[in-house]
Amino acid sequence: MSILEGKIKSTIYYNEANNYLVALFRVSKVDEENKEYVKKTITITGNFLDLKLESLLTIKGEFTEHERFGKQFKVESYEYIIPSEKEAIIDFLSSPFIKGCGKKTAERIVEVYGDKSIDIIKENKFALDNIDGMNESKRDKIYNSVINYSKSSDVIIKLKNLGFSIEEAGKIYTKYKDNIVDILDNNIYLLNEIVDFKRLDAIFLNNNDRFDKRRVKACILESMKTISSNLGDIYYSEDYIYEILLKLFNLSIDYDLYIEYLRELEDELLIVKYDNNYYLQENYQNEIDIAELLYKIANKNIKSKDYSDKIAKLEENLHITYNDTQKMAINKALNNNVTIISGGPGTGKTTIINAIVKLYVAENHLTNLDIIEQIALLAPTGRASKKMSLATNMPSSTIHRYLKWNKDTNEFMINENNKNYQKLIIVDEVSMIDEALFTALLKGINSYVKLILVGDVNQLPSVGPGLVLKDLINSDLFDFIPLNYIYRQSENSYIPYLAREIKNRDLSEEFTEKKDDYNFIITDSKNIKGVIKKIVLAGLEKGFDENNLQILAPMYKGENGIDNLNRMLCDIFNPDEGQKRINYGDTIYKVGDKVLQLVNDADNNVFNGDIGFIQNIALINKPYQKEMITIDFDGNIIVIAKKDLKNIRHAYAITIHKSQGSEFDHVIMPITMHYGNMLYNKLLYTGVSRAKKSLILIGDANCFYKAIFNEYSELRKTTLQDHLKNKFFNT
Repeated sequence: MSILEGKIKSTIYYNEANNYLVALFRVSKVDEENKEYVKKTITITGNFLDLKLESLLTIKGEFTEHERFGKQFKVESYEYIIPSEKEAIIDFLSSPFIKGCGKKTAERIVEVYGDKSIDIIKENKFALDNIDGMNESKRDKIYNSVINYSKSSDVIIKLKNLGFSIEEAGKIYTKYKDNIVDILDNNIYLLNEIVDFKRLDAIFLNNNDRFDKRRVKACILESMKTISSNLGDIYYSEDYIYEILLKLFNLSIDYDLYIEYLRELEDELLIVKYDNNYYLQENYQNEIDIAELLYKIANKNIKSKDYSDKIAKLEENLHITYNDTQKMAINKALNNNVTIISGGPGTGKTTIINAIVKLYVAENHLTNLDIIEQIALLAPTGRASKKMSLATNMPSSTIHRYLKWNKDTNEFMINENNKNYQKLIIVDEVSMIDEALFTALLKGINSYVKLILVGDVNQLPSVGPGLVLKDLINSDLFDFIPLNYIYRQSENSYIPYLAREIKNRDLSEEFTEKKDDYNFIITDSKNIKGVIKKIVLAGLEKGFDENNLQILAPMYKGENGIDNLNRMLCDIFNPDEGQKRINYGDTIYKVGDKVLQLVNDADNNVFNGDIGFIQNIALINKPYQKEMITIDFDGNIIVIAKKDLKNIRHAYAITIHKSQGSEFDHVIMPITMHYGNMLYNKLLYTGVSRAKKSLILIGDANCFYKAIFNEYSELRKTTLQDHLKNKFFNT
């Protein structure tokens, strides 16, 4: 039997019914047989009755080889090791907070001075001269750092002993400072902005009862957040919240007591009850604010003009002909305060945006400097923003960058107290925008703007809660121009027509027939990977590459999931030829790899869904030895630390959700019944409409047909329409 010591860093799977755990375990000490695993992260499995993340423990068991998931350590027994004060002090002294002190120096200090180390350093810096390897410069750096953090050291050590990582402890102290002791004593769940709820809950349960009132109320709020995150709902019934509370946390409390806690959360202004449903306070307020702010914009007086002659002149100059619907959209956009334009692929949305901008510039005699000051072209993703810029030959921005989002505080610097001043604002890909982001945008712009919202209401809804574009259209309060005419690329083209057939839930018999730009290869699920490999290899011979060929799938796990596909595609597109590499968990990244950004990073101008390529992997020796990764995102070159690899994935295959706002010349989509309910109408529509020049579907045609009638994403619960109508009709 093997014996390992270390910490559970994160859970992959945990079943509360039988306490079965699959997790990532960071090994710190090993027995003689397993020296190769020191400082490595491994996958462990077993039954854990009292799961404590980030706590030191000894595990006993054996390594096994799983047919699908590879090497795992099967835990037979375990024992938690109570961390000593000395270990916490070593972690603190060797953290980035203390300059000049690495792990070995910290260990030497604690070896000499024990758990009094920090007090002794603060009292007399020359005490450090007794430590082997110390010099004057190093001593002064350590002493000054400890003095600078003298108030925080006790708190950070306390946080570390509670189970927080040193990085988390630093963030908590930076945000809450002198209030942190009160929070730790009274309600640790207030730290949820910084630390994942599961981690907080595990730490709380180390010292408190699972039915503690503070915990139950926090679990109610977390249940509501989970519903919004998973389903996109803005409100929930009290029965459904209770059901999720039981399911997530197994908290079978008395229903009357549960209702009492709901009332208390109302009194504390953390939730809102409206029309017998419950909202998180921020979700309810977002809908109220959207209604209020749109009302202010829409109700400004305007002078109507007829742009027919100018549109005709523009057609002549651009050698283009707009259809009647496009002309109407251009006219309304230039005349109204709020206009909504929606259409599928090939219907001319980008053409209309370009016309609106050109006519507005000409009408107002704008210089290049005026254009920047008066016009803002916005989109929720970097790739969608770049597409707008290329189409209009004008600068564009992501909404987060336009509003100057601060990722550390999760706040926008442009807000109701510091507004932007542009007069014409065009927002593309509005279907991707959730209520929270739309609220932030409306708060950050003045009420005298012309606001033009462009998107495709039939695409996937936003990742965050709400149905902004659909609710605005269905309210019937704003001029809405649907674009239905498809501009055919060739006589035998099919992609935009397939998208329309999916939208209308009316597939023609042609959907399995080969076209100039489309092919459906029918094959068994077990053959999908092999077919994709053949097509990709054939594409490479024809001059296709990872820049213009994209594989899209709905989920990460499984034989035909994104993770498995990426492992295969990495070997095809970027084979191992001795280039620099770096390991992160179970993933190997190499120079030349195509990667996907998973989170917004406004500081680096990189956003969720952006695709780039690893340019370099280097070991930087100053001030600390760190592995740094250089990534090129369409000419925007950034450098990240190894720890930030958690924010990227390989991008040869990506989810259809992450592809929103992007277009690719050539798209391959596997279709298999193993994707289950992850195949539904809007998802198929969105994936198909990403393809510009060619689309290949591979798999089960019957599964594809059935999926277009799955309306999974249509069922979001929102009340934005109600709040809009209340504001517009009762003011």
